[in-house]
Amino acid sequence: MSGDPHGRPEPEAPLRVADHPFFIGLDPQLTREASRLAKERRFDTGEMLVRDGDPAHWFYLVFHGKVALEVATAEKPHLTIQTVGPGEVLGWSWLVPPYLWRFDARALKPTQVLAIDGTEFRQTLANHPEQGYRFLVRLLPILAQRLENTQIQLLDIHGL
Repeated sequence: MSGDPHGRPEPEAPLRVADHPFFIGLDPQLTREASRLAKERRFDTGEMLVRDGDPAHWFYLVFHGKVALEVATAEKPHLTIQTVGPGEVLGWSWLVPPYLWRFDARALKPTQVLAIDGTEFRQTLANHPEQGYRFLVRLLPILAQRLENTQIQLLDIHGL
């Protein structure tokens, strides 16, 4: 075991926006601003990160754990459309009015994230349009994939 000779584990290193794969290669100033707005959060198994219809204030960078993205249908109240794990991101509703979550997100195992204040970060993106564009170009394929996964799941439920 590493750590001190008394068997206590070393303290965990703090999570850093710059270490998350989503931000690698983005403008350092944008990364610093995201870091300033980020808070480390932990979620236990079964705990909700977000709920459909609630105000969307956060953009999550997943570092550890696993999160189910869920939608409700008449047939299945908790239909998992995708799971998100380390190195992935969660949330786009903070970018689009009326800034409400459009799905549920539930921790499938203990999960550790950096939560970036979406309201403040949205302003940062607006203040730096070239970097904001690059950020959105990086985020859009993720959104497209999630929408496609949702469509596939819903077609499967309805046997189409």
